[in-house]
Amino acid sequence: MTKINMDMIQTIGLSVILLLIGIKLRKKVSFFEKYCIPAPVIGGFLFSILVFILRQTNMTEIKFDDTLQKFFMVMFFTSVGFNASLKVLKKGGKKVVIFLFVAAGLCAMQNLVAVALSGFVGIPPLLALMTGSTPMTGGHGTSAAVAPTIEALGPIYKGANAIAIASATFGLIAGSALGGPIANRLINKHKLLPEHFTKDKIKHKNEDIDEEVLKRQKPYLDGERFSMAFFYILIAMGIGSYLSMLIDYLMSMTKIEAHFPIYIGPMIVAAIIRNLSDNMKFMNAPTKEISILEDVALNLFLAMALMTLRLWELIDLALPMFILLIAQIVLIYIYLNVVTFRAMGSDYDAAVMVSGHCGFGMGATPNGISNMKAVTEKYVYSKMAFFVIPIVGSLFIDFANISIITIFTQFFK
Repeated sequence: MTKINMDMIQTIGLSVILLLIGIKLRKKVSFFEKYCIPAPVIGGFLFSILVFILRQTNMTEIKFDDTLQKFFMVMFFTSVGFNASLKVLKKGGKKVVIFLFVAAGLCAMQNLVAVALSGFVGIPPLLALMTGSTPMTGGHGTSAAVAPTIEALGPIYKGANAIAIASATFGLIAGSALGGPIANRLINKHKLLPEHFTKDKIKHKNEDIDEEVLKRQKPYLDGERFSMAFFYILIAMGIGSYLSMLIDYLMSMTKIEAHFPIYIGPMIVAAIIRNLSDNMKFMNAPTKEISILEDVALNLFLAMALMTLRLWELIDLALPMFILLIAQIVLIYIYLNVVTFRAMGSDYDAAVMVSGHCGFGMGATPNGISNMKAVTEKYVYSKMAFFVIPIVGSLFIDFANISIITIFTQFFK
């Protein structure tokens, strides 16, 4: 079998080509558009299938340099840290805070179910954890970041990356398919709207919410602000790397054996900088530009993570993974009906938010918004739902989820 070794430059170049292919295919194939499959996942996954075929037929084996993959991973999670604004959370109102706790609760339950069933399906708890909140609420980005750290713990965790990525893809489709029907059932069961209604006649309650949080200014190109955004991210990454080392050192002085992911420190430092910027006039973090760079980092990181996916490691783990994923579907169905719906008020807004929570609780925020659009197109627009879900799904849940995942991984390691 011949071997092809790609260096750092060649690896990033190929990942960009695959990303562009994914963008083209997403526009042309309705399935990808319908279920909000990310472009880097499309291009990278198709290439990983090609690599799988070449390897299984003993034609060639391709090895990649993952240096820039790690860099863009840390850059992405550092950018996530800049979203954790207490000022924005407070401005969002009571419903936003409640839903953040509800969403974080689902993350914890997803991990508990995965770990609890690990013995039943015969795999280690940390391997089962790769079907929990890592791929479900976290999606492909969190999966591609967390799974390699699990695999690095030893040979018994071989296949963690493949399980997490496959589970994330499953979650995108399942979350999109289930969200609408669950909300529709709640609306009809609890008679949340009059039996005969038209959208023009319904006077939907107008809650006191601050929509300034969601407003975006007209985008314009400012090279200096983009440069500053990049500098802010790099500063947080640099200082945060020392914080990660400090945390590991402090943990080594205790009886608890723990080694935290390299992006934890940078993410915490970024959150601190963001909140200082929100409250001090002399600091002005360019958050909109940082958000754009976050998307760039995620796309490049995901493309590299997907194209290096070792699909052959899924073969022996297919049945345990299937059982664990079915358990996640059962969990989210119960959780949405018992917790999310009731905690958010048991009204029409709550039912619409249930569909949104199903979308990003098993996939990504765009899937949640897509679910809510489908429900409100049938019934009536929910101002509160379209206010709460984007704030929590886009700004806060990743930060909360990563913290919960880190606790679980350290406990079961």
